[in-house]
Amino acid sequence: MGFEKAGAERKLQLQEKECLRLEAYENSRLYKEKVRAVHDKNIKRLRLMPGKLRSRWEGPYRVEKVKPYGIFHLSHPSNPGVFKVNGHRLKLYHGEQMKDNKELEIFLLEDPPAKED
Repeated sequence: MGFEKAGAERKLQLQEKECLRLEAYENSRLYKEKVRAVHDKNIKRLRLMPGKLRSRWEGPYRVEKVKPYGIFHLSHPSNPGVFKVNGHRLKLYHGEQMKDNKELEIFLLEDPPAKED
């Protein structure tokens, strides 16, 4: 009779764990819904400033100032405003001469071995 009682008790424990798991899942779902609602409400309230938003940059920018930790102050020749940008987002601009010039200079880091005659 001991095995039947132990089996029934174990089955009860598994049912309680399953109930707790489902309750935790439901609580998590409710929390996500509340956070999503708050986030969406704040997005509606947020006002984007079109003058500050730069999704795609065209043309060369001039580096006005370099600050520590990779912050660059950039300006465009047609716009007098200066804005800050992370250095990881910058690419070097080589100008139009690189597109037309087919020859490249090669610099060797070591001198080639001398020929012995």
